Amino acid sequence: MISRKDIDNLYLHHILHSLAIGLAIRFAPGTRILDAGTGGGLPGIPLAILYPEANFTLADSVGKKIRVVSEIGKELKLKNIEPLQIRFESAKGTYDFITGRAVKGITEFYPMARRKIAREHKNKMKNGIFYLGGGDIETEVHSLHSGATITALSDFFSEPFFVSKKMIYIPGL
Repeated sequence: MISRKDIDNLYLHHILHSLAIGLAIRFAPGTRILDAGTGGGLPGIPLAILYPEANFTLADSVGKKIRVVSEIGKELKLKNIEPLQIRFESAKGTYDFITGRAVKGITEFYPMARRKIAREHKNKMKNGIFYLGGGDIETEVHSLHSGATITALSDFFSEPFFVSKKMIYIPGL
């Protein structure tokens, strides 16, 4: 569910932006990912298509959004998603990775998300958080975790939309 004003940019602004996480990691089979504040299923649904052997929990507190995500999942015959109407910080268990796409400010998102990261690793990268955001967030991110990596998406995509977009990876403890 995106703004009607932005429907012409669905692929570029939403799907391609979501798939940027795939530039950083190839999720191993059985990887558990919690898409926090999934909204209309972003980045969870595009990533679930890209990684059919990984498991995605798509969490959002808004019932209407989760109903849409469920319908999209059924229509696309995705067997690796579990839509949940829940605040992500209330989701049960731990996950290998937590994704977020401008859910909250990173300083508010990080403390809630880091508690959900599993300690045992099954991927080449250490379990952690992938957050898609924009603007000047470098100082903010590095004040949270000195091991964070910030990747400018304009390094990979030439479209003007990506000039200010960043992918943040924060490894778990």
